[in-house]
Amino acid sequence: MGQQQLLLIILGVIIVGIAIAVGLSLFSAQSIQANKDAMINDINNIAAYCYQYRIRPASMGGGQNSYLNAALPTKMSSNDNATYSLGVGGATIDITGKSNSDATNGTIKATLSATGSLGSWSYGSYFQ
Repeated sequence: MGQQQLLLIILGVIIVGIAIAVGLSLFSAQSIQANKDAMINDINNIAAYCYQYRIRPASMGGGQNSYLNAALPTKMSSNDNATYSLGVGGATIDITGKSNSDATNGTIKATLSATGSLGSWSYGSYFQ
């Protein structure tokens, strides 16, 4: 083989190596974003569940306009995306999710107001 052909082969191998590295990086970033999106969706569902508890009368097992004794059902407290917990106040409730993914160690926290809106979101350093 000529010297020019060897240089072209080496150049081709370098380009393929760079393409593989960039592909792995993009896949990792997409995996992190997908986990974050799934956790946000779960927190929205938990918020809806908690607000339903708040507006339900005490005679029907609700909170009678309070989040005070709200608790997550076992099926909602953990899934493939994250493990969730509630920080119960009286007028507001904090919903925290800690990622179960090996690739992400992120946490997401949202505060559910008395009107049922998620007003305050905070993301752990891994998701920023």
